[in-house]
Amino acid sequence: MKKIYTALTVFVLTLGLVASGCISQEQGEKTLTNTKQVPQQQIIIRTTGATFPMYQIQKWIEIYQKLNPNVKIEYEGGGSGHGQEAFLKGLADIGRTDPPVKEASWKKFLATGDQPLQFPEVVGAVVVVFNVPGVNELKLTKDVLAKIFLGEIEYWDDKAIKGVNPSAKLPHKKIIVIHRSDSSGTTAIFTTYLTQISKEWSEKVGAGKVVDWPVDKMGRGVAGKGNPGVVAILKQTKYSITYTELSYAINENLPVAALENKAGEFVKPTEETIKTAVANVKSYIPNSTQGYKEDLKQLLDAPGKDSYPIVAFTHLLVWQNKEGKHYSPEKVKAIKEFLRWILTEGQKSENLAPGYVGLPKEVAEIGFKAVEMIQEG
Repeated sequence: MKKIYTALTVFVLTLGLVASGCISQEQGEKTLTNTKQVPQQQIIIRTTGATFPMYQIQKWIEIYQKLNPNVKIEYEGGGSGHGQEAFLKGLADIGRTDPPVKEASWKKFLATGDQPLQFPEVVGAVVVVFNVPGVNELKLTKDVLAKIFLGEIEYWDDKAIKGVNPSAKLPHKKIIVIHRSDSSGTTAIFTTYLTQISKEWSEKVGAGKVVDWPVDKMGRGVAGKGNPGVVAILKQTKYSITYTELSYAINENLPVAALENKAGEFVKPTEETIKTAVANVKSYIPNSTQGYKEDLKQLLDAPGKDSYPIVAFTHLLVWQNKEGKHYSPEKVKAIKEFLRWILTEGQKSENLAPGYVGLPKEVAEIGFKAVEMIQEG
């Protein structure tokens, strides 16, 4: 009887140990499961608009997403007009526009019940590029530049062009003028500059994101969508000329014309000549809540013999997000962190794409103040 009792006791203890082991193993597995890190949900930021800063935006996105894998930034170009429209309709979290938003559009933004905020993100330059076989260097006076785009100078070997390019082998070929087909900030910058240097252009055509190009009526005008579009057409079209952002000329290895500046010097766009232009003017950037008051003309045709004449800011549009109208708290956090990075690390030379120049400190500070105004809701 004693042996049976002892055996029974051992059997019960063994079952207890086995059960205990199973429970401990189960608890351990649960503990391990509970300590596994749950992947953080990815925040998507959509930004749309200007192609003027495209190469810069792409570089910023590439660098930033490596540092912040839980943030995905989707960029769509389409031009400044498209950027403003997508921003208004809530199709983009961040809009991008080269020329400051006009007052009429600003009022439409305000009619949504939220406060738009606009501030510069980087400095760029509009350049004149050309495709003339055998010609790699070209100087253009203010008068010649305006008359080419007015269509009044028809051939490349016109005496007005030859007069400032005596050693160039200019052919007797018709000049094909390429321009943007979409609502474009680059066009607004370029045509605004033409109104400043040519009374005739100002009276006959004027400035805007979309204009009525005289060369189209003459059968020598060709339209392309976006900066990439006009550059692609230029490369395929001999004896053509167009305007685009400097970074496109650099990336596509296109010949760039030296333009006559305010001091009468022929200047090519470089980091130094762009910085000189910005330094030689007093930039007035209004409070971000009154972005429509900024004057596009302020950086154009800057004084100084080393100033490149067609320099401009390109801008960001973001909502103040009153009562959480446009962004969730999580998205607000992600947007603010991204914009702060653009205004600090993004302005450093190693993070700037070729053809762009960082903001003056006082201009970047306006952006910082705007970012702090964005509300979680």
